[in-house]
Amino acid sequence: MARDPAQDNLHSRVVMILKITLPLVALALLASLFLFSRPIDPEDAIPYADVEIADRLAQPRMTGAGFSTVTSDGATLTLRADAAVPQPSGARVTGLTGELLAADGFAAEIAAGAGVLDRTAGVLALEGGVRLATSTGYEITTDQLTMGTDRSFAQSGGAVQALAPMGQLEAGAMRLDLTDGGKTHLLVFNKGVRLIYQPNH
Repeated sequence: MARDPAQDNLHSRVVMILKITLPLVALALLASLFLFSRPIDPEDAIPYADVEIADRLAQPRMTGAGFSTVTSDGATLTLRADAAVPQPSGARVTGLTGELLAADGFAAEIAAGAGVLDRTAGVLALEGGVRLATSTGYEITTDQLTMGTDRSFAQSGGAVQALAPMGQLEAGAMRLDLTDGGKTHLLVFNKGVRLIYQPNH
């Protein structure tokens, strides 16, 4: 069946009109984005940047700080902190985690909310939810803990709670030290020890 020439002519004219009008409409929309968009003021970000820079200058600090040392008895102490503020003899740290690996095979994982590293005195004073998990099966929590950075030792600044291989344990104090002439790590609880014996714990 033959096609109507009038219909073909109408179709061609519609296509031609659309070829011209559609690009013009698209161009008009694109132009309106620039004409009616809110101008960006570069001054808006400066007050925040100034505050941060002033704070950094007033109190310099490092983020993602790390510290590692080998003690006189051959143990490796590795520490990581979310932030560290330098001090004359060391640094004040927050969000601290770390581990102690001793030559006798003893290991301990360390975590604390904050602490002060004193390299001159060779100690790390921890506070704020201190946790010490040992390879011998003890998970100890306390408010304050002092650790050695030049030799292996740890001592609580007060009461401790612990999950032990034999059950739940509470004590007025705790100390981790070397014995057998510096060859073996010994964990001692004292000052009123209370044990809830749980043999299947």
